[in-house]
Amino acid sequence: MLKLILRRIVVAIPTLILVSIIVFMLQKILPGDPVLTLAGEERDPAVLDYLRDKYHLNDPLPMQYVAWMGQVLQGDLGKSMRTDVPVLTLIGQKLPVTLQLAAMAMAMAMLIGIPMGIIAAVRKGTAVEAGVNVAALSGMSIPNFWLGIILIMVVSVQWKLLPASGYVSPFDDFWLSIKTMLMPAFVLSTAIAAYLMRHTRSAMLEALSADYVRTARAKGVSARMVVLRHALRNALMPIITLVTLLFGELLAGAVLTEQVFTIPGFGKLIVDAVFNRDYAVVQGVVLCVAVGFIIMNLLADVLYVLVNPRLRHA
Repeated sequence: MLKLILRRIVVAIPTLILVSIIVFMLQKILPGDPVLTLAGEERDPAVLDYLRDKYHLNDPLPMQYVAWMGQVLQGDLGKSMRTDVPVLTLIGQKLPVTLQLAAMAMAMAMLIGIPMGIIAAVRKGTAVEAGVNVAALSGMSIPNFWLGIILIMVVSVQWKLLPASGYVSPFDDFWLSIKTMLMPAFVLSTAIAAYLMRHTRSAMLEALSADYVRTARAKGVSARMVVLRHALRNALMPIITLVTLLFGELLAGAVLTEQVFTIPGFGKLIVDAVFNRDYAVVQGVVLCVAVGFIIMNLLADVLYVLVNPRLRHA
């Protein structure tokens, strides 16, 4: 297991370097000059020169990249050009909010999507499967922002069951934090649950048609044990891959939902940094997202080994 983790970390290093180079170079070709925004309306030439020297913008691009990477390797992602707050501090403030939202959304999606996929595979060709497919198609088709607005109007305004917006830290009030996050997490979970359902159904149909399942049935194993112990365990591999990838996407893809429910999360930080040409924040956020994807892929590899012990000797 340890050798597997070390191999994956070694492979991830060139990926992170390539991502950092691409992000650093692409944002340099974006239109606009962040220094002009920082200098205000007067734009005194002396102030412009000072700002360019401060952020090393007069240096050649390779030197700028090397200087930035040297700071990153020391654990310093720089400071925001607009607020002069360290990027690590901003990420530390915003990332836990989105992590909580993403974790709750993924938990809901798994609790809904995987059982629905199993039921659709077991009841293939019946009205139950048709109903599950309709529900999955609806989940993928309904826009998140529209569903969020409808839920606020019905659940919060009319029924007064849950808070309409905002965020409360679980360390301040745990149950109020859960209540505040329930609606946005459900909104995010609908499309993910639909994807999980369809992939679970496909994987289960393939597993249920395998020879070892027919052998188990011929031996008199109960239908429940055949589905849960034999078929589901072997169908988990593609599901694990999908779950880890979708969770990584949630870290950067919850922008609209966070805007609708006024959640000060990671998505809003990314959007604000891009629009404000805040290079240091953009670079730090993208690196953080890339590391998140790598960690999720590493977790998927570990789960593969736990689910399928034969891979331990691969």
